[in-house]
Amino acid sequence: MAFEVWYKDDSLDQLERDAKYDGGYSEAVVKAFRRRMQYIRAAADERDFYAMKSLRFEKLKGQRADQYSMRLNDQWRLILEINLEGSNKKLSIIGIEDYH
Repeated sequence: MAFEVWYKDDSLDQLERDAKYDGGYSEAVVKAFRRRMQYIRAAADERDFYAMKSLRFEKLKGQRADQYSMRLNDQWRLILEINLEGSNKKLSIIGIEDYH
């Protein structure tokens, strides 16, 4: 069963769906975001993310212990939360953050 995807911010939903919208990000970041969203929607569960080493999928620590990050490029990361409720798999897209 694939993830049910939610967005913390409507602009992230628009960034995925509207080809003309860039949300203030560079073309490379937008392209990487859309590619990651396709991968997220196709994944069976989070083990698929760990298996693809280039994503550098990792659980965050400290105040963000309930969140994960996934690499978009050398500078930008996609921040998300995964909630497993029984057989329901919800993945919330929190934001795109500059790690530098």
